[in-house]
Amino acid sequence: MVTVRIIPCLDVKDGKVVKGIHFENIKVAGDPVENASFYCKEGADEIVFLDISATIEGRKTMVDIVRKVADVVFIPFTVGGGISSLNDIDKLLSNGADKISINTAAVKNPKLIEESAKKFGSQCIVVAIDAKKIGNNKWEVFIEGGKTPTGLDVIDWAKKTVDLGAGEILLTSIDRDGTQDGYDIELTKTVSESVKIPVIASGGAGKLEHLYEAIVNGKANAVLIASLLHFRILTIPQIKKYLKSKGIEVREIK
Repeated sequence: MVTVRIIPCLDVKDGKVVKGIHFENIKVAGDPVENASFYCKEGADEIVFLDISATIEGRKTMVDIVRKVADVVFIPFTVGGGISSLNDIDKLLSNGADKISINTAAVKNPKLIEESAKKFGSQCIVVAIDAKKIGNNKWEVFIEGGKTPTGLDVIDWAKKTVDLGAGEILLTSIDRDGTQDGYDIELTKTVSESVKIPVIASGGAGKLEHLYEAIVNGKANAVLIASLLHFRILTIPQIKKYLKSKGIEVREIK
């Protein structure tokens, strides 16, 4: 059985960790460096840092904060937001990121996936897909912070990213984001069964059972968690203990 990863997500805006609902109604949830350090000590398997306003504001990712986070975490660290070139990727990897998450730029310039995978290795390239349900078993890809529809079918796009060299997919349900109503299991399962690379489920975690469902029914390789952790509703040790009790392989907390 694959060892499932528990991944806290730091959505960062104006230098602070924030969390919203459906990508809107943003609330501040602390300092990114302090949060990253805390989750690392708690036993997180990876950290995802998303500069959520970089693309919308037409600027690059906040490298100074990325460097500070990298200095306090000793687990894989993925960075996304405002990345649109090989130079951007190189700069972030040089400042402590282990992986790069690309979303809007990947849709606008799919060659970026191919070129970055060739230069830095597929294991470094995570393609983030923000999905909104538009019909029965059908989802559309949205970009620019979930604000812009693309007309792309999520399943078709997921398959294409794999063909281009993506090493992992970060799959977020816009419909479920921040609701704590549970992950979109149908979406997660459909994408997971359509590709041969790891899929990270994101959007909607509200209780322990939701994490179990995303892994077992949604076939996700990892779960991204924000509100549950930022507002101290659950801890990573609690999550790992629960999943282990249900027969899910998790990395032990050292």
